[in-house]
Amino acid sequence: MNVSSTHSPDVPRQGRRLVLLRHAKAEPARDPLPDADRPLALKGRKQAGRVGMALTAAHLVPDLALVSSSLRTRQTWDLAAAHLAGRDAITVDVRDELYAASIRDVLELVRGAGSDATTVLVVGHEPTMAATAAYLADRDSDDAALAQVRVGVPTATYSVLHAEDLPWSQWGKKSATLLRVGRPS
Repeated sequence: MNVSSTHSPDVPRQGRRLVLLRHAKAEPARDPLPDADRPLALKGRKQAGRVGMALTAAHLVPDLALVSSSLRTRQTWDLAAAHLAGRDAITVDVRDELYAASIRDVLELVRGAGSDATTVLVVGHEPTMAATAAYLADRDSDDAALAQVRVGVPTATYSVLHAEDLPWSQWGKKSATLLRVGRPS
């Protein structure tokens, strides 16, 4: 698997940054528990905390977090957020439509972000998180990161996209640079 480290390359602090995070490792599906109610596994709980530390270290603390309403994504957010600097200032929006979202659904939510949000985090599911990163990635994107999102990403993996002078309302196909794919060890 080709998942880059959490510390390089540097993420520009200017412009807009979108972080697409696949939830951490969940318990296996079991009848009669609905899929949306699956909790994080112990491994996933540890992963989620490390994601929060990695996002803080990389200066990717979001202004807005869009979180799927499934239990495992909400738990991923809660455990990651506990390690985010300035977490009390983050606007959190739990959205039912992110549970079975398409790329279009994700973009619709991102396009609705306010102009004051410079970093938006989406906590969702595969294959949509990786597919959205691939869809948004422009020709200046990191080749290894692009190759990874084209095949999908493992749990607790995040993709970082950046656009210098593009308002959220104009994000679309090939409109942002995919800088890296990160997964804390």
